Amino acid sequence: MRISDALATQRPFFSFEFFPPKDDEGSRALLATIELLSPLRPAFVSITYGAGGSSRERTVRLAKTIQRDIGLTVMAHVTCVGSTRAELRTLFDVLARGGIENVLALRGDPPKGAAAFEAPAGGFAHASDLIAMLRRNYDFCIGAACYPETHSESASAAADLAYLKTKVDAGADFLISQLFFDNDRFAEFSTASRAIGVDVPVIPGLMPITSASQVARFTSSIGASIPPKLLRELELRREDPKAVEDLGVAYAALQATELLSRGAPGIHFYTLNRSPATRAIVSALIAGSAWRPTFAL
Repeated sequence: MRISDALATQRPFFSFEFFPPKDDEGSRALLATIELLSPLRPAFVSITYGAGGSSRERTVRLAKTIQRDIGLTVMAHVTCVGSTRAELRTLFDVLARGGIENVLALRGDPPKGAAAFEAPAGGFAHASDLIAMLRRNYDFCIGAACYPETHSESASAAADLAYLKTKVDAGADFLISQLFFDNDRFAEFSTASRAIGVDVPVIPGLMPITSASQVARFTSSIGASIPPKLLRELELRREDPKAVEDLGVAYAALQATELLSRGAPGIHFYTLNRSPATRAIVSALIAGSAWRPTFAL
């Protein structure tokens, strides 16, 4: 199914993101995790793409296996990093032949050890260029990324929003946000993006906190903020991993409930290839009918 069709027809709308493991044993474990999550009827699952294209083959193989053998709709991540236009066309041909209808088109992070992104010779410099090529040459449903607290490389929030509009104008059908923990920031971003004409669905991305040190690394690397009250509660539990995870599940469930009740089309969960926290959150949301909107976000 095309994600744009699911967005128009499916409620509740939940999706899960996974990254390709490094070996066959990890791949088997990941497929087992996805099997455990499949009864929650996700609208789609997404498979990431390593910096520098390091996991390209595993991304394609996993995407095809999940869609063929487990029967879930898959979105494959593709980046501009380390690939020429011709190489990307070959990759998209393989995805299309494999029945993959959905692609998340990203510029991508610099390869490990590189100080900044550099467009490869014969490749693309921007996600908007990749999106435009896809729109011209393929029939994929195209997703793009957005940043409620501004991309770390953007000169300003206004510049970041202007570039987001460029990606939508190039042909993005929907947007998935970077993870965030402050719903007010997302609400402000949504209002500002609509004001400049960004009119495609925006799916908020949430990551259940399962480790205090891990969330500190993530937020530092992407520039996401943690509300002071949540930060205090995490500090109080820092020496008790189970208490941290319980807090993370509860907070993400409350965060998702508020977003859905305000009219968000769904929630995209960054699972870190784990199922228990995400299963608990989505099960609670389904049980509480939390997706029924009461007012517009």
